Amino acid sequence: MKKLTKSMTSFIVPLLSILLAFIIGAIIMLALGANPLTALQYLIKGAFGSVANIGTTFSKATPLIFTALCACFAYKCGVFNLGGEGQFIIGSVACYLVAYCSGITGLPGILLSLLAGTIAGGIWGLIPGVLKISRGQNEMIISIMLNYVATLFMGVIYTNWLRDASVPQTPAIPDGVMLPRVINGMRFSWAFVIALVVGLVLYYFLFWTSDGFKLRAVGYNMTASRFNGFPVKRYILTSFIISGAIAGLGGGAELLGTQFRLINGFGAGYGFDGVAMALIGQLHPIATVLVAIFFAALRVGSTTMQAATGVPTSVSDIIQALVIVFSVAGMALTKLPEFEAFKLRYFGKHKKEATDK
Repeated sequence: MKKLTKSMTSFIVPLLSILLAFIIGAIIMLALGANPLTALQYLIKGAFGSVANIGTTFSKATPLIFTALCACFAYKCGVFNLGGEGQFIIGSVACYLVAYCSGITGLPGILLSLLAGTIAGGIWGLIPGVLKISRGQNEMIISIMLNYVATLFMGVIYTNWLRDASVPQTPAIPDGVMLPRVINGMRFSWAFVIALVVGLVLYYFLFWTSDGFKLRAVGYNMTASRFNGFPVKRYILTSFIISGAIAGLGGGAELLGTQFRLINGFGAGYGFDGVAMALIGQLHPIATVLVAIFFAALRVGSTTMQAATGVPTSVSDIIQALVIVFSVAGMALTKLPEFEAFKLRYFGKHKKEATDK
């Protein structure tokens, strides 16, 4: 019963958060003189109304899925990796250098480039992990600072070392290492499929393997895990490496599948967006993937909504922000002693009545 109640709470909190956010969004639309139902209709149509729109939504969701899974995996081990953006960028830089400079094309070139991005992201995630377990440093501050280092390093590449003539960007990667589209006529590439596979693999590892159980145990209570003989420091370091590798793979996949070059603003905001989506998904890999697709749908559909009804895209941004606020607040509320006592009193009463019958 306790496990069922916890599962229901994990499902209800995000659902209520989304519902409340849309209700407030509808009130804002009414204040702007628009019909909320019509605006919502065009929002959905803009995201899923055609094959091309669905492809665009999946394409926009791809980097969000990677950075969200990056945060999800680290948080499951009880550490706070806020460097998903930097790891994403470093992964894309390493992927670009291999794809552009190696001269290897075709499937071997794609795999080698993605591997380079994955390794680079893992190494970038290793830095805060090593400093945490060896020196006791705060991983949140270090990982955030590394985001700026990665961004500035990428800037040196596209403005100086590999600048494309007078344009502040790098030349495009060769056609032979670009990820192909999954379906002709749809914008999303195999990067989206890779993101889904990563989500399924993480779900299997975390919930169906002994190492995944131990990693989650460390996240629940490091002290108890240490007294039970778990190598806590090793799991912490491993979580940083794998978390960074996921983001680095995402950066490489985004580069090969959508962007094709390094340019100003590449990867900006994905890291912190991923953290929010992981929290809304209750740190469950599959739920996190669905939340990322939902946010991508809001961003893609808002353009059509604005063109058809005059409701500005900023209303969609407000809805996204409210979903985050309500979800985090709801999660905090469910952990209060008063809420736990309410669940025990309410569900315990029903359980006793069922037993008596």
